[in-house]
Amino acid sequence: MKRIAVLTSGGDAPGMNAAIRAVVEQGLHHGIEVLGVRFGYKGLVEGDFIPLSIADVHHKVKRGGTMLYTARYPEFREEATQLLAIEQLKKHEIDGLIVIGGDGSFGGALALTKLGFPAIGIPGTIDNDIPGTEYTIGFDSAMTVALEAIDNISDTAASHNRTFVVEVMGRHAGDIAIWAGIAAGSDAIIIPEESYDIADVARRVDAGRAAGKDYSMIVLAEGVMGVEEFVKQYSEVAPHQSVRGVTLSHIQRGGNPTGRDRVFATLMGAKSVDLLIHGQSGIYVGIINEELAVFDIVETLEKTKHKVREDLYELNLELTERIID
Repeated sequence: MKRIAVLTSGGDAPGMNAAIRAVVEQGLHHGIEVLGVRFGYKGLVEGDFIPLSIADVHHKVKRGGTMLYTARYPEFREEATQLLAIEQLKKHEIDGLIVIGGDGSFGGALALTKLGFPAIGIPGTIDNDIPGTEYTIGFDSAMTVALEAIDNISDTAASHNRTFVVEVMGRHAGDIAIWAGIAAGSDAIIIPEESYDIADVARRVDAGRAAGKDYSMIVLAEGVMGVEEFVKQYSEVAPHQSVRGVTLSHIQRGGNPTGRDRVFATLMGAKSVDLLIHGQSGIYVGIINEELAVFDIVETLEKTKHKVREDLYELNLELTERIID
């Protein structure tokens, strides 16, 4: 193997640059040239490749976003488009591809593998919704940004004795909501994976106030509904509360990646190069019990579902229920 390529696809996630840097430096360590593909699968089909050196990547490790840019490209679902990408890869004498992204990006990597071109996946998404791995690049950073915002909101909430509903990102997964909600000591966490009774949420908030709390915080995952609709429904069962809603939106994607994101991204990036060198493809690198693990993309996309941390969700219910007792 003399030359490999790396691309980022789908939504950007803090830590992607750290993974790119690891791919480049590990590749060069083994005498392999590394090309970056700009704008994801779109750039792959168009041949938008750039050579990457240590000078290009070493100072990017602390930056959020992706230095290679990203783009949505639904056309890549078509086999004819995938074959055009393989033509470009062969034209540029590339022997293997590393794809950093979410489940949609992994689908592209799997398609290339089925057509005979070696590809390895690295899970990069703030949603933490890739089945198998316990951790995806960008999740810790996004959760930390959400937590800091909730902490800031709590100051003004306390000043006015208000109830705030904070909508966080996560697409169809509730991981950001659960982790940020637990860390912030929220009164309720509303996620797509669990049913809820809005009247019971209001009851828990009221009990917290009766116990001496001077503000209340409800963390809402975007996969449930928008914050405006939730506030409307909530106000109908709790008209006595002063309620405000906040949507954090894309601020959760930006900013410097946390140390945890940088470390795991570096581990995954280096491991993905090693796997290509040893002839592996159609797999992705993840984390289990704080250790690197390798997963089959077919099993991941077709036979496994993402599991949220139910123990954390139940813990929040227990803690807020004790206030009522």
